[in-house]
Amino acid sequence: MEHDGFPLPSQITDVPGAENWRSMYQYFTRFQPDDDKRFWFYNSMHFPEPMPAFDTVTSEIPYQAIGANTARLFVFPTTLGIEHRIVNGRVYITANPVLDPAEIGRRAEAFGPRAGYYFENWDSLYEGWKERLRGLIAEIEAIEVPSLPEWEDDTVVFEARGIAQNHYLQDNFARCLALYSKAWHHHTEMLMLGYGAYVVFFQFCTQAFPEISDQTVARMVAGIDVIMYRPDDELRSLARLAVDLGVDDLFTEGCVPAEVLSTLASRGPAGEQWLDAFAKARDPWFHVSTGDGFYHHHLSWNDDLTVPFTALPGYVGAVRDGAMRARPTAQLVEERERIANGYRDLLTTDDEKAAFDQMLGLCRLVFPFVEDHKFYCEHWFTTRFFQKIKAFGALLAREGVLGEADDVFHLHHGEVDQALADLSLAWAAGTPPIGGAHFPPIIAERKRMLKVLRDWSPPPALGPVPEALNDPAVRMLWGVTAERIESWLHPDEEEMHGVAASAGVVEGVARVLHDVNEIGEIREGEILVCPVTAPSWAPVFGKIKAAVSDIGGAMSHAAIVAREYGMPAVVGTGDATKRIRTGDRIRVDGDRGTVRVL
Repeated sequence: MEHDGFPLPSQITDVPGAENWRSMYQYFTRFQPDDDKRFWFYNSMHFPEPMPAFDTVTSEIPYQAIGANTARLFVFPTTLGIEHRIVNGRVYITANPVLDPAEIGRRAEAFGPRAGYYFENWDSLYEGWKERLRGLIAEIEAIEVPSLPEWEDDTVVFEARGIAQNHYLQDNFARCLALYSKAWHHHTEMLMLGYGAYVVFFQFCTQAFPEISDQTVARMVAGIDVIMYRPDDELRSLARLAVDLGVDDLFTEGCVPAEVLSTLASRGPAGEQWLDAFAKARDPWFHVSTGDGFYHHHLSWNDDLTVPFTALPGYVGAVRDGAMRARPTAQLVEERERIANGYRDLLTTDDEKAAFDQMLGLCRLVFPFVEDHKFYCEHWFTTRFFQKIKAFGALLAREGVLGEADDVFHLHHGEVDQALADLSLAWAAGTPPIGGAHFPPIIAERKRMLKVLRDWSPPPALGPVPEALNDPAVRMLWGVTAERIESWLHPDEEEMHGVAASAGVVEGVARVLHDVNEIGEIREGEILVCPVTAPSWAPVFGKIKAAVSDIGGAMSHAAIVAREYGMPAVVGTGDATKRIRTGDRIRVDGDRGTVRVL
């Protein structure tokens, strides 16, 4: 290549057999000529697969909210918003930095009091935040999909309502999208401040202690209990109850959830008691996606019980053997205090020590939100959102517009609105909807193209190497640093390099997962290798020896959970899932951030 960097967006060719991929996506997601001058990286953390048409709403709306929050609401000094593009079905993003010192200063004047208000009132604001999210969840659950009866019920006339059911087709669908947008605005309301607080502390530490590692800084805020671990805790409680009630014999490796539940129903009072506890745990704690809440087919535990029933046999066995290990929270707290005190003692002035104490205290205050927001937004709310959209798909299928309910996810939201308008007109006119002839061939072609696009290997980044990466989330969450970019450009043939996310060195057999739906294949004692992990995978961390991911930074979910479970992890390797095969024996060095096939 003539430029110093990655392939340019304009140099990416269409995947043979899927040349018409652009038809799936809206015009503003396409790369523009000037985009060749900018650095983009593949967001495989959130979008590890080609995007079905409807699912692009999970990039469109979140990036609207993130940019509005950082650039317009809190006025972060050094960063604006994030832009995204789609090529061959994959989502690439770039952060827009603020580089002019005068502009940074101008923005800082606005940022200080706005951020300060949230930091000073964090606990009370967080409680209000949770109430607002529960309210949005209740709203999305209450939305009704019109039934379109042959005649309206006579009460519509005798109560003089004056509005027929077809009015609510597009109206209620639009409400779903509006609620999803509100949820994401609240998602970023406190999250970017959380990342910002951590970045300020991180920058202070790297300036005061030049040799300190990302992992060491992260360990100073470890050992904090968050509700994202609650689904896993519920499984542990159910395992203990199964042993106490004498129904533990049903939970064996590879057990089928439906068969276990059916057998429990015939086990008398003990089975009924366990099933009652199971039902209580499911709402809300099983509203966690097997992915990270960005694809309709990454089902929640409630929709697919594979993940919890993959974990339960191991937990039941541990209870029987008296070997159920709790997360080493107390040990992590002791360790974090030792590390923090040790580095604090290296500071020479009282002012430096006071600044260190203040910044570390703020990080520990805001950190629970960095994980907890996921349960409310990406999981509980989004599970309900996708279920409601599928209900609209079921209506369109019943009325002959779609072949099956899930076909709705192969139309982007503007096309779904058109399909509902068509259905509204047809119901009012007493004729079949035209969409029954229009959409099926389009959907069939899109399904075919998505299968083709799955085999494409997207470059980790596109465009010239950037001079600066100022967005607080880019380093902490995605792990995109100058060192990471260099390893992408010039990979080491002997070993893979990433972020040393959680300490320790282990060797073991690799289990490579390319798809979250393969999670049931993980066996006790294996090393998980995957593009990225999701919060709902927490039970799996009780089975594995170490974790390796293609993307992620020191504050990515895989890194946080690995530290909380006390197991080695290397994240942000770039291509571990391509270079490692299931069955390979590998060494994971969570101290150095390296992975080697033995």
